Amino acid sequence: MNKITNLSKNDLANAQETAEQSSRRDFFRKTAAYSVSALAAASILSPVKVNAGDDPAIIEEQPWATSLGDPVTKNQYGVPSAYEHNNIRRTSELLSSGNWQASISMCPIHESEGIITPNGLFFNRVHGGVAHIDPNKHRLMIHGLVEKPIVLTMEQLKRYPSVTRIHFIECPANGGPEWRGPQFNSLQFSKGMMSSAQWTGVYIKTILKDLGLKPEALWMLAEGGDSSHMGRTVPIDKVLDDAMIVWGQNGEALRPEQGYPIRLLLPGWEGNLCVKWLCRLEFASEPFYAKEETAKYTVLKPDGKAIQHFYPLEVNSVITNPCPEKPWTDLKKGDLVEISGLAWSGQGTIEGVDISFDGGKNWVEASLEGLVLPKSWTRFSYMYKYEGKSLLLSSRARDDAGFIQPSVKVEREVMGVESVYHRNAIATWEVTEKGEVNNVQVLS
Repeated sequence: MNKITNLSKNDLANAQETAEQSSRRDFFRKTAAYSVSALAAASILSPVKVNAGDDPAIIEEQPWATSLGDPVTKNQYGVPSAYEHNNIRRTSELLSSGNWQASISMCPIHESEGIITPNGLFFNRVHGGVAHIDPNKHRLMIHGLVEKPIVLTMEQLKRYPSVTRIHFIECPANGGPEWRGPQFNSLQFSKGMMSSAQWTGVYIKTILKDLGLKPEALWMLAEGGDSSHMGRTVPIDKVLDDAMIVWGQNGEALRPEQGYPIRLLLPGWEGNLCVKWLCRLEFASEPFYAKEETAKYTVLKPDGKAIQHFYPLEVNSVITNPCPEKPWTDLKKGDLVEISGLAWSGQGTIEGVDISFDGGKNWVEASLEGLVLPKSWTRFSYMYKYEGKSLLLSSRARDDAGFIQPSVKVEREVMGVESVYHRNAIATWEVTEKGEVNNVQVLS
């Protein structure tokens, strides 16, 4: 009789498992030398001495592979992996006005992939807390210098032909604390007042075709239905260009913190103009001079005068890898590493991005990656051979409207250091010999 017939079922299973593991170890030991040489040839990673046959992560079955996972009914609305717990919006008391109902939470752009920000990570700015509005009771009133004033329910609004566009939204104070010098050794806090999404809604000009706009209508007031009743004035040229009323974000309804059920979207213009919880549009012959465009959101010049109606956002860029949150401390001399980042312009389409390793004395051109769209984030990339020496790493973007990012020195000569809004000077990271990354400014 064959000896195996004398084994119990458990003994047989254990024997099979031992044989399989032995076979896997033999396989990986035989191929370990090949794996190391392959890594060396690829040049992306440093050659490492690894014996895959001794790696428990390969040889041993992991807990998640030995038991059934969650049923599809567990999370009816999906959630991120628990291992992504650091990829969250963050707040700072320095950027708060004294309470969290009139504050901002910053997008973790150092963790962003591509040009779309997940809805749960989209930066959030509120002036009276997040309103929770019943869409069945919400109305949009359009009146003033129009031939046929109207009040629309959400169902009526969504009967208009919709459009879907990808655009960024940026608070004009993004980077504002750093006019005098670096304040945050963090990409998230220095540049995280922005995000990008795919928006679905209707062009306002489409609605106005039905209502009829009177010739003397030169300005539009947009008002929010939250407790702050945020109001901003928009010139009619922008309204008739690409201004949208949006109800969809990244394939789903707006989140409450993004203005559910509807918000205004003015592609490429100040985020503060993109009024949330939109409830009223009024057309007039003169600007309304609302609080947010008189007491705030003006640009202070060195002579003490402030510029009003200063709407489009300038060409800008920032390197997202490396950054203080993602240093190069694990690299070895000779490693190839990708330098990547984001570029954007509220006045057109990104045409190119240059990278400097010496604080702006010399520049090389990066590659633009993926979709390159107007008034949208654009990814750029450059492959670099790490040499283990200190660097002053900068990026400089240009757009098809003919604008290019200024140096800190040039921007200060024009605007001084007392402003808060519309800062788009070249951003620089100091990379130390150890691969640590710090926020610095190059003034020469």
